[in-house]
Parts: sequence; C-alpha cells; structure tokens
Amino acid sequence: MKRHAPATSRNAGPIAEVLARELPASGLVLEVASGTGEHAVFMARRFPALLWQPSDLGTEALASVDAYAAEAGLANLLPAVEFDAAKGNPPVAHADALVCINMVHISPWATTAGLFRTAAGLLEEGAPLVLYGPFLEDEVETAASNLEFDRSLKARNPEWGLRNLADVDRVADQCGLSRTSRVEMPANNLMAIYRARGAGG
Repeated sequence: MKRHAPATSRNAGPIAEVLARELPASGLVLEVASGTGEHAVFMARRFPALLWQPSDLGTEALASVDAYAAEAGLANLLPAVEFDAAKGNPPVAHADALVCINMVHISPWATTAGLFRTAAGLLEEGAPLVLYGPFLEDEVETAASNLEFDRSLKARNPEWGLRNLADVDRVADQCGLSRTSRVEMPANNLMAIYRARGAGG
C-alpha cells in the first residue's frame, strides 16, 4: 500500500528549509499532488503548528498517503482527500498556503492553470503558493539531465514536460498571483513562490 519515491529522502530537507521561510507560522496548508505521502509526513513533523492537508488524484496515491500518516501518528496531518486540480472544486474552503511538489511537469498544462485558479479562490492576500520541480527558463541554460528528463516525459505523455517558468508566471498573473521568490535547489530543481495579490492587486 505504501509507495516510495527515492528522491524524497534527498529533497525533503532542502524543501523544508525554504518552506520555513515562506509558510505562515500557523494555519492550514493544502498540499496538492501529495504522491506517496512521504513529503506530507516529513513536513507535518517539521511544522507541528501547521495543519497539513494532503491531497491527490487516484485511490492508490491516497492509500499510500494514509498508510504513511497512520504509521507516523501525527495529530496535525489530516486524512488525504481526492482533488483534481484541473477540474477545481478544492477539498477545503480556505487555505493559508498551498504547496505543490513535482506535479507541474507530470500533468497536462490544464492542471497547472487549475492549480492557480484554485489558489486564487483559497488564499488571502499575501498567502503563498509554493511550487517545486524542474523548470525551463529563457535566459538560463538548461541542464542536460533536465532536457533528457523533458524528452522522456513527453515520450510517456505528450501533454507532460518541463514548463517554462515565464509561462507559469503568466498564468499566475492572470489568476491574481505574483512570483515573489525563485530559489535554486539541488539536482537542477527550483522552488517558485507565488503570493496572492488580493482584490485590486
């Protein structure tokens, strides 16, 4: 039932260091595309004052998240809920932050657009949406490993692939969010932090 993503043990710590600077001190964090659930457990343990709401699409992922959560026994880690970002209809009415790790490149572009629409509906002014993963950038040379990864993703599904950060910025802007931070991460990944501008922003 539990699934394992080898990269989690390598990237969870560095991701948490950035989240410590970007997440609120307390409140509800909606994690979109929780995957195996290993990040959810790690972050809930790292940030005990935050309620961590994992979500994913598909029963296998949800079962894996809940299996890790049951083993961890953390009071601030909520049961996993089903959520398809492309369709909207978020599982919560309000969130103090959204976190999305390694989803944007392994899903159709409509899912990223839906993620930002969801963020716009859930976040108050100044609240963050945090993305992690590999991206393409117009003025930054792409690592050969990321180019090969992009090719392999598109071979699996033509709708997948690394996204240009400028395109992500544009859809964010259309939804009322602005990128406030770009953090280079190990293994040629980035963390991009977007914050809601609020009405009239």
